[in-house]
Amino acid sequence: QVHLVESGGGLVQPGGSLRLSCAASGFTLDSYAIGWFRQAPGKEREGVSCITRSGGRTYYEDSVKGRFTISRDNAKNTVYLQMNSLKPEDTAVYYCAAVPSRVGVRCWLDRISIYDYWGQGTQVTVSS
Repeated sequence: QVHLVESGGGLVQPGGSLRLSCAASGFTLDSYAIGWFRQAPGKEREGVSCITRSGGRTYYEDSVKGRFTISRDNAKNTVYLQMNSLKPEDTAVYYCAAVPSRVGVRCWLDRISIYDYWGQGTQVTVSS
């Protein structure tokens, strides 16, 4: 059975850091592009970052550029989102999602519907 499981969320003060992990089971991630998305209360789910299947290209939503870094370790079947300089507006449930991809094809932050597999989400709260 296919599963994506996020972990690493929690409560952090403004300016702090968290590293989210997205671990896959039941399939191998190396044929998939992976996206991180978030949804704050009362808001639509939005793309935060994505990484191509090889890890060669990464994309970020404007508000997180320079603060968040996405990476992947295909040997561990895991994708990470390092979040630094966190702000209260980063508070949300964070989800990872996977979509089958070909080598050399970019990934997308604004095409949420193309992602086939989703995790259950992990809460990130930035507050003093």
